[in-house]
Amino acid sequence: MLRRVAARLARSARIASAPLVLALAAGGVALTPAIADAFCGFYVSGADAKLFNNATMVVMMRDGTRTVLSMKNNYQGPPENFAMVIPVPVVLQEDNVKTLTDDVFTHVDQLAAPRLVEYWEQDPCYVEPPYEEEPRMAMADDYAPAEKSAEADEELGVTIEAQFKVGEYEIVILSAKDSSGLDTWLRREKYTIPAGSEPLLRPYVEEGMKFFVAKVDIEKVKVDPNGRTMLSPLRFHYDSEEFRLPVRLGLINSSGKQDLLVHILARGQRYELANYDNVTIPTNLDVAPEARERFGELYTALFDATLSKNPKAVVTEYSWDANSCDPCPTPALDAGELTTLGGDVISGEINPWGGGFVLTRLHARYDKDSLGEDLVFREAPAIVGGREFMIGEALEKGSRPSGVNNFQARYAIRHPWEGPITCKDPIRGRWGGPPPGKTNHGTQAAKDLAFAARDAVELKQIVREDIPELGVMAVTKTAEEMKAVVHGDDSGDAPAKEPTAAAPAGPPKGSASANVRKACSCTADDPATGGAATLLGLLGLLGLRRRRR
Repeated sequence: MLRRVAARLARSARIASAPLVLALAAGGVALTPAIADAFCGFYVSGADAKLFNNATMVVMMRDGTRTVLSMKNNYQGPPENFAMVIPVPVVLQEDNVKTLTDDVFTHVDQLAAPRLVEYWEQDPCYVEPPYEEEPRMAMADDYAPAEKSAEADEELGVTIEAQFKVGEYEIVILSAKDSSGLDTWLRREKYTIPAGSEPLLRPYVEEGMKFFVAKVDIEKVKVDPNGRTMLSPLRFHYDSEEFRLPVRLGLINSSGKQDLLVHILARGQRYELANYDNVTIPTNLDVAPEARERFGELYTALFDATLSKNPKAVVTEYSWDANSCDPCPTPALDAGELTTLGGDVISGEINPWGGGFVLTRLHARYDKDSLGEDLVFREAPAIVGGREFMIGEALEKGSRPSGVNNFQARYAIRHPWEGPITCKDPIRGRWGGPPPGKTNHGTQAAKDLAFAARDAVELKQIVREDIPELGVMAVTKTAEEMKAVVHGDDSGDAPAKEPTAAAPAGPPKGSASANVRKACSCTADDPATGGAATLLGLLGLLGLRRRRR
């Protein structure tokens, strides 16, 4: 009844640390390149030059009052030592801080990223075996610095609370009584502070926040051909009643619009923003075949159109159990990766299969005028959407409440049947793998979205159906109107029906609208998953059917 993904990617994280050092570092941190442009701190340099952060990815694990924050981002600026400054709610000690490897971030990003799938219409004359109802199962959701005097620091109201070395980083934890004193302290340590920093530091100082300052020796790190500094990602954990991500300081190094991807892992729980509007990305849209080569451009156009209709909102792109996926652009997370991302410092054990943790992906894009507060998170009810499942006679659209989290940003290229139709009562709109001679490209994840060209595609030209919530009317509907035979005499799209508790009567027979699909195994032909269809977590849904095997 349930089948786990056969292919599991065994990964282990290398944790690097170094002995405590007594000298205060005068430099800073930057992290590896990723796929978005925002940062929850700011950079300061020993040179009189501008520094820019143009890629950040954050993974946060939340359990009770404990937050484990892992992040990787990059730095672009002069080849001198530099520093990263991040507000934190408590004084961190050496045991709170670790370095990680890049691979776990890459895996999380690919698993939760918007995905593109490709389907071929199956032989309309094929006679399928009988269908059976899938019973509803109870789900969990149902029930050395330069030498200086301590007196000078005290005069500025700055206290060095802790200092240690982790990996290639020399770390200092500061407290400050006055934002001007902190600004002066950083300048005295020969950091070139960007103009306008003091007003942004002030709210954190007034709240009693501490400041995580990290230094890196630029000679010990690699720089890619684009001038991006490649350093180890950092992870630190702390306890705090408020679940929050400080992002305002990142505007100091902003060169315009910034993107931020936040991935949250929590036991059986989805999260959203408490202090910003929330919206889910339009999903389950059919798109033109050229989307395969321009998926990043297509998605940024859809994302920008969504924000245009919902200014200042934060977009939910994914919410799914971390140890399953359907379709899978990459194997799901395993217990070792969950441990790397914080499972070793939270309460309770990690399921050996990695199950029980919901992975939520939130995508924000903002500038200095649109961001007024840090991101504060709250628990949110489970949602579903973006799957190859029917509600009545239509493929589910958008998001809707459910007892389990199964929501994803998913888009499909569909090829209508091109062979002969020799039977009396053909059944149209059944989708699956390619016929002989056609290539299955597998599930494609949208990557490096922060660097995808914007305004490069016109949304209405590349989607094959209307997006009413965005006011987008497709110029060309489903692949030459599905060769004018999918609709038959039934022109026009069938309206989506409201979900009900009763199971649908079964797959439609005869002609069908462009939106009519039959439930299928989305990963059956995906080489990334070894042909195993992952249906974990889907049994809590009413009104769904699957093929008897």
